[in-house]
Amino acid sequence: MALVDVTKSCIDSIRQISEHIEDATLYLDAGSTESFQFIGAFPVLLDLGVRAVCSLENMCSLDVVVDWNSKSDAARKIVVITSRLLSDAHRYILRCLSTHQGVRRCIIFTSISEISHSAYPDSPLGPDAFHEYESLLVQDYEELVKKAETKSKQPEDKSLQDNLPFEDEGWSRLTSSEEGFPRIEASSSGRDIYNNNLIGHVEDVGQKLVVSVHHFPMLLCPFSPRVFVLPSEGSIAEAYVSAEHEDSLSPGLPPLSTGLPSDGDDVPPGATLTAHFLYHLAAKMELKMEIFSIGDLSKTVGKILTDMSSLYDVGRRRRSAGLLLIDRTLDLLTPCCHGDSLVDRMFSSLPHKERATSSTQTKGSQTQLKHGPSKLQRTPLDVQIPLQKILSEEDCKIDNFRLLESIEAFLCAWDSTNSASQIVDLTNLSNKVNDKRPLHSVIELSSGSFVSTENFRGTPYLEAIMDRRTKDGGILVKKWLQETLHRENITVNVKSRRGYVTKSELQPMIKALANSQPSLMRNKGIIQLAAATLVALDESHCATWDAFISAEKILTASAGDTTQNLAAQIGDLVNKSALVGSHGQKNGKTEPSHGVLSFQDALLLTITGYILAGENFPTSGSDGPFSWQEEHLLKEAIVDAILENPSIAKLEFLHGLREDLEANLNRMRLEKTKEVSSNQLEIDDFDDDQWASWGDEDADNYNNKEQVYGDMQLKLELRDRVDNLFKFLHKLSSLKRRNLPLRDGTLSLESNFSGDPYTSKGLLHKLLTRVLGKYDVPGLEYHSSTVGRLFKSGFGRFGLGQAKPSLADQNVILVFVIGGINGLEVREAQEALSESGRPEIELLLGGTTFLTPYDMLDLLMGDSSYFNPLIGKR
Repeated sequence: MALVDVTKSCIDSIRQISEHIEDATLYLDAGSTESFQFIGAFPVLLDLGVRAVCSLENMCSLDVVVDWNSKSDAARKIVVITSRLLSDAHRYILRCLSTHQGVRRCIIFTSISEISHSAYPDSPLGPDAFHEYESLLVQDYEELVKKAETKSKQPEDKSLQDNLPFEDEGWSRLTSSEEGFPRIEASSSGRDIYNNNLIGHVEDVGQKLVVSVHHFPMLLCPFSPRVFVLPSEGSIAEAYVSAEHEDSLSPGLPPLSTGLPSDGDDVPPGATLTAHFLYHLAAKMELKMEIFSIGDLSKTVGKILTDMSSLYDVGRRRRSAGLLLIDRTLDLLTPCCHGDSLVDRMFSSLPHKERATSSTQTKGSQTQLKHGPSKLQRTPLDVQIPLQKILSEEDCKIDNFRLLESIEAFLCAWDSTNSASQIVDLTNLSNKVNDKRPLHSVIELSSGSFVSTENFRGTPYLEAIMDRRTKDGGILVKKWLQETLHRENITVNVKSRRGYVTKSELQPMIKALANSQPSLMRNKGIIQLAAATLVALDESHCATWDAFISAEKILTASAGDTTQNLAAQIGDLVNKSALVGSHGQKNGKTEPSHGVLSFQDALLLTITGYILAGENFPTSGSDGPFSWQEEHLLKEAIVDAILENPSIAKLEFLHGLREDLEANLNRMRLEKTKEVSSNQLEIDDFDDDQWASWGDEDADNYNNKEQVYGDMQLKLELRDRVDNLFKFLHKLSSLKRRNLPLRDGTLSLESNFSGDPYTSKGLLHKLLTRVLGKYDVPGLEYHSSTVGRLFKSGFGRFGLGQAKPSLADQNVILVFVIGGINGLEVREAQEALSESGRPEIELLLGGTTFLTPYDMLDLLMGDSSYFNPLIGKR
């Protein structure tokens, strides 16, 4: 029997739509692009006959040049693949159609099912969502063409934006954002192309556009054939999973699992979209799911999945599998901490690609919901590996200059009649590259990114290091580099120490492999992975990560002692971050030194400390795990840290106070400077008129009183914000007490200080260990299928009842964490499987997104949090 492979299922799904995408210009939105990159689908698309692959959000008039050398006489066909709701992608699709000349057919694939579109809150589409959208798109397109015909008769000196009233066209009223559309033309040549397109549309308006919408569920990002997350800019990952109420922490995290029925019958849109995604994923992989859940939101998703099942699913010959749904809020400590995982270090150290779309709330958007935000802003999964920094400047200058020559030659061929006025000065571009101020496009060409599952010479590199510790993963990367150099017959004189990996070993080998373009293209997979490893193991990033690990160990040890010791350690971390920030500000720096923790880092460790305190020192009240005196000292430490360094505290709970705090700090520094300078004046200088300022003493006293009053008001406001911050920390410390499955201690995350490795693991490891060992798990619920309920309610009367299945009896187990996963949990899940002695089990692990510690800080205290420091609001 074939092994379960998420990546292969995605590739097979793409091949199943080959007749639709053949000989078509393919437009991918940001989520689809991210998914296809991790799948390694771009070579497959070209093999299937796709003319060109373009960006949906960043499309421009230059996209029409793909037809210049086309030998096909077929009608023009455009295919759009989107990971968003059709209403959210509508304005981009409409702009795409209006730009291309002679469009006769538009095929749209969306990862959101038709039922999900109709079930989404405030969605303008009904039960027949796909057919409704087909007619709406044709209607808006024809109206736009008619307006273009009218505008084309007007003088040509009007701007292009006047000819493109997208904000007034159909659904664009619902979805147009304040940022508007990017300008389509880059020059007058681009404007001419666009105007020619409009003329072509006017001539062909009699031939109606044919639009068809289909469901394409397999848009996910597999890190390996058995580990995946959802695209960061897709509607499923961005939809909120928790409405704002007492038991909620963030729209991106499930609510606390209190076991009490939720207020009202409203189901978060994220729960609905997640359930439909998992249902269609199982169908595509030909799996029949036995559903288990732990956590309130997971139970809701499990019920939706059960209701979607039918008798038709039973008749199909599918492989049986177990689905385990887990709420992220049952374990917030693991993603907040810095574990021993090379992949976690990479994703935390590397810069991430900028988002293609803004997540600000749009005017009149159907996604503005009454009880939750319009959407979340997830960090893109596509990391940018700075190859241009690793390779020397001399190695890149020649290649960059040749690239610019190629750009100039292309522009000359594009518009030879107007090249003098339209082509960018090559010398200026070259100077920008050499001055380390390259253009955005040049930067992207000089950067690499992960292509996780594409096999380079048969080795899936990212899959092999997903469950590796930092040291083991680095050694494995070095081994791959050495094997590749041997295969390429390249000799590098590097002193290598067995069992260790250093920057001085990796960098020369990377440069040697990237020295020639053929070698770079053949070995781009290992080069990019080795470069990412080099950044993760760089002294600056490595020192900061190790400092986090050391601080977390101290907090864990203190949590086994007393509350006084733990509170003292948290306060010490805050005070040290304040001193570091103050020293950095005096030296004109905006960030602390490498390897030293900043104030934001101290806040993240404070969250960790409060969660540990709640697990080890549970209280029955709502005042938190620490005494009033201990918490007062912590509050004073945070207030002093903010007053000393307001610019380093760029979190949401200081919104509206940053400017006043910075002005207060500057005034205090100026007063200290004046005081020092006045003490240096000579006392015996009496030549000045001492009576001139005699009458100004009362005015000075009045100004001083006003200033003191203003300082007091600022400090009082700051203390109120900090008080609300600690109320939120109390909520985090009550996770064990308020999460029902953790109350009896079986799955709680207490740290055992006797050295038992089992208790130092996260919830996922503990849960899988108990499940595979066939032990009882408190709070684990089984969701009976349609036939199971039938046996239980009907045939059970005749002794034909169906026994409750066990998750451990399944040979395929899919674990999905609603809220996200990290690399450490992937390794711990594999360790739990190995320790169970069940090598025949195929374990798949998925999550809403990939979490780093700073993602958790944003979810709990940043823009993506329900934490509100303002009194009297919300």
